[in-house]
Amino acid sequence: FGSSLHRTSKIVVAEFLSSTPNMLNARKKIVKEKGAAATDLENEVAKALFDIEVSPSSDIKAELRDVVISGAKEVEVSKSGAAVVVHVPFRVWKTVRKIQGRLIRELEKKFNKRSVIFVANRTILDLNFKRKGLKVRPRTRTLTSVHESILEDVVGPTEIV
Repeated sequence: FGSSLHRTSKIVVAEFLSSTPNMLNARKKIVKEKGAAATDLENEVAKALFDIEVSPSSDIKAELRDVVISGAKEVEVSKSGAAVVVHVPFRVWKTVRKIQGRLIRELEKKFNKRSVIFVANRTILDLNFKRKGLKVRPRTRTLTSVHESILEDVVGPTEIV
């Protein structure tokens, strides 16, 4: 009795996994703090990233393997439409930066009439940083430096003159 029940539960689990393989793998592309639930837009972006990664014609497949997202928001830009702001952890920002132009083009094809912007998550340390156990506050963690870096992320592959 027990072995047949165990076998049928394995079959049910196998059928579930085969019916939703993309969704489970796309969820691996989302990294949230303390296991917070992902929004529909974040799931959509993760699925698009996963689709680009597994497509045979993709030239950025190898670089996309390490890329994960930590959040996504839709922002109204003007009458013309909206933009999707995708937040990535700072540790994968260097990889995203290399393929940013091609990745934005691929994602904009999937999200019609919406621009895509990538921004790295950065930490701002206030003046009471000694509570965090640090002796010196790094310049990259100051309010001004973080805001300038976010502005550079938003303008993307182009340069500020």
